[in-house]
Amino acid sequence: MNFVEPIRNPDMIIAIERHLKEQNERNYILFLIGVYCGLRISDILQLRVSNVQGNVIKLREKKTGKERKIQIHRNLKKPLMEYIKDKPAEEFLIKSREGYNKPITRDMAYKILKGLTDYIDIDSIGTHSMRKTFGYHYYKGTKDVATLQKIFNHSSEAITLKYIGITQDNIDEAMTNFEFVY
Repeated sequence: MNFVEPIRNPDMIIAIERHLKEQNERNYILFLIGVYCGLRISDILQLRVSNVQGNVIKLREKKTGKERKIQIHRNLKKPLMEYIKDKPAEEFLIKSREGYNKPITRDMAYKILKGLTDYIDIDSIGTHSMRKTFGYHYYKGTKDVATLQKIFNHSSEAITLKYIGITQDNIDEAMTNFEFVY
């Protein structure tokens, strides 16, 4: 498995959103759900229209089997509601063009995100980048690692900070600012 990074630059996130919105609505919604909900790709791909209930997305996590209820972020609400309007409840949100009502594969989601490297300057991108991006910006905005740890269902705050790249940011900053004391 390749190591992937969060997208740290908010301007880059906005540029990706604009690019995907122009290119493909499904891929745009995939990205928005990823960066505004912090879900694993396996959970995003299993979402159906029926999982969107008012201001929340309800699901059972594939990895943990736990029930989750996620408040829909204001930046996701309008595009998601427009996207699902007039779609049947059983339809997958991130639907494949292959077969009848199947979600895209994890590999296809990876290809969609990896395809962004031609458009943006980021090498270490993958399906976990969306979840890490959510966590990184949630933490930067709130400094609330305890809640983020619960959202991600991690066993410790240290694991959460490492996962979202904060530990590496701190190491990079320390190494950059390091000076010998004489």
